[in-house]
Amino acid sequence: MRPLSEIFPQASYPQVLVGLSEPDDAAVYQVDDERAIISTADFFPPVVDDPYDFGAIAAANALSDVYAMGGRPLMAINLVAYPDDLDKGILAEILRGGAEKAQEAGVVIAGGHSISDAEPKYGLSVTGEVDAAKIIRKSGARTGDRLVLTKALGTGVVTTALKRGIASSDIVRTAVQSMSRLNRAASELAQAYDVRAMTDITGFGLVGHALEMARLSGVDFALDFNLIRLLPGAEAYAKQGVFPGGMDRNLEYFAQWVDMNESLPEHAQGLLYDPQTSGGLLMAIASEQADALLADLRAAGEAAFTLGEVVAGPGKLRVAAS
Repeated sequence: MRPLSEIFPQASYPQVLVGLSEPDDAAVYQVDDERAIISTADFFPPVVDDPYDFGAIAAANALSDVYAMGGRPLMAINLVAYPDDLDKGILAEILRGGAEKAQEAGVVIAGGHSISDAEPKYGLSVTGEVDAAKIIRKSGARTGDRLVLTKALGTGVVTTALKRGIASSDIVRTAVQSMSRLNRAASELAQAYDVRAMTDITGFGLVGHALEMARLSGVDFALDFNLIRLLPGAEAYAKQGVFPGGMDRNLEYFAQWVDMNESLPEHAQGLLYDPQTSGGLLMAIASEQADALLADLRAAGEAAFTLGEVVAGPGKLRVAAS
């Protein structure tokens, strides 16, 4: 078989397409003229009480970085930290939750690594693939695009309420369903449409991840708070000041690039900075395709909604309240 360098003399393989030069959701390594490999890893401590649910949420969260780039996850490695003195049956349930979520995604868990630690932690190192010509990055948003988000916000507030013992079981269950839902269908639809830029909403909150897209695209994002969907209970808990510590850190760092409508109450602003776990995909799409994409997302069971548009600017966030 002839070397690729002879078949494609202008190309040099393998090569890193996405790496440390600018922030994105995963590393991308091109192996030939058509294929590229996506690599990512994510793990964290429990965000819910049920071990199985925690495993499923952690797995969905780790897989999401591949989906956020328009890719298909193929294989994963378990990443585990676990106390020596904690019931191993709990660990078995965490791993079962992760394994069944990976199976739902069509992903093979091919091994793993574990260490002893004072607090349980779980996640995955994920390898996926993507068409090298169809990688969706954070940096492609254009003026006039509409912004679409595929999951409601508020997981940080709800899980904090759970930790404080004030969250109802129905509210927690709805949040768990959202966090454990794969972003696979949304990612596949993004590939079917002309989604120009995309990222998943996780620990930096909506503000932090939207800002990354805006800055890398060289545009401003104009959001309307009143268009944003929230998980049941999220606003009520936010009004009580039930926020995770990460909200304050996000606010302290990102607020310098945000023009926030002064009429928005403090709890509403906090929800925009609220760290999310396994959140939805934020997409920038040509305005003429946005309604059709929304319809297909909702038909696929996604809680998708439009929350703003891309406007000319230096890479800031503008938040209004219509």
